[in-house]
Amino acid sequence: MSQADGFIVITGDIGTGKTTIVQALLSNLDPRELLVATLVTTQLNEDDLLHLVASSFGLRISSPSKALLLRDLERLFIQQKRENRRVLLIVDEAQNLPAKSVEELRMLSNFQLDGAPLVQVFLLGQQQFRATLLSEEFEQLRQRVIATYHLNPLDEEETQTYIEHRLTRAGWRYHPEFTDDAFPAIYRFSEGVPRRINNLCDRLLLFAFLEDREVIDGSVVATVTEEIGSEFAAGAPTPAPKPATHAQSGREPLETMARVMFDKANVQQRLAALERAIDGLGLSLKPEVSQLKEELGYIRLLLEEVLQEVRGQSSGGSDSQKIA
Repeated sequence: MSQADGFIVITGDIGTGKTTIVQALLSNLDPRELLVATLVTTQLNEDDLLHLVASSFGLRISSPSKALLLRDLERLFIQQKRENRRVLLIVDEAQNLPAKSVEELRMLSNFQLDGAPLVQVFLLGQQQFRATLLSEEFEQLRQRVIATYHLNPLDEEETQTYIEHRLTRAGWRYHPEFTDDAFPAIYRFSEGVPRRINNLCDRLLLFAFLEDREVIDGSVVATVTEEIGSEFAAGAPTPAPKPATHAQSGREPLETMARVMFDKANVQQRLAALERAIDGLGLSLKPEVSQLKEELGYIRLLLEEVLQEVRGQSSGGSDSQKIA
């Protein structure tokens, strides 16, 4: 980035920390020496993309003319250069950019003053964006890429170091304690993806608080990951339930429905207890836990619908038995 020109490409799978890295970089730079615009919505044609770029840099768009828009952008970049300010454009989710929109970004890098480029572009994208850049139509863009890096998931040792670092920054004093077997368990379920690690550890700490646990070990990790289902699994689809056969007669269907209703009711009781505990934590909750509260409310509505459906099937079955 010290060269202040060209394109810098950072790729990685979902949740590996592409945006976090750039934000950390910007936090170490003097905002008085930098004009930054960030684009997140990238599924745009080339004209709409230029309008979004101009708007993100604070320009008032007075005409739909593309030529005038480019002129205004160039004037802005020249003004910033003369004021000794660097211009940085960050484009997130770059894998969604249409080819013509990528070309428009390349054209922005043509703006120069006294032979020096006026804008630098960060392209953040998922792994498939690397394959896009290798295609023939992006040869000119590749020639302007001055640095590229691919973020891989953390390994097991890095996962433990990452967790301990974040806990320490938050004021952790080994309470609750994470045992040696907890970290490998977290790594297995999160697959070393930082976002998954964050979410899982948030749930672990919440579980330890609710259950008054002083120690988080491998068994606690297993319990929590089982409760949150397939959120951190590889994404295998849930097999469809097998249809009922004529062999299932007598009391078995009613017993099955009763067992389902008991399980759902038990889950509802646990959800209610969890919601009360979350309410008691007050405004000091982390944003991730606040989002969890919203998710719990949504799950509660789903459970109500399931219970109503099961009860309806149960009463329907009883009526049919009476008729028979």
